[in-house]
Amino acid sequence: MPLNDLDAKLLAAHAAKDCPALITLYIEASKTALTDEAKGFYLTHAYIFALEAGDPRAVELKSGLVAMKRDT
Repeated sequence: MPLNDLDAKLLAAHAAKDCPALITLYIEASKTALTDEAKGFYLTHAYIFALEAGDPRAVELKSGLVAMKRDT
């Protein structure tokens, strides 16, 4: 997905307070990130929204952050 499309979808999901969509979109953004710093940023956001929503993907997201040494 082109970055502009992803940005637009993220903004719309934020406006709608759509946590499941935000989790999915931030995960997608992390997969297309060009740097490890950007990947970590997006994964962190996905993880926070997953925690807030009680989404089971939080476990996998935390594992990804631990692997990147961004969490313990």
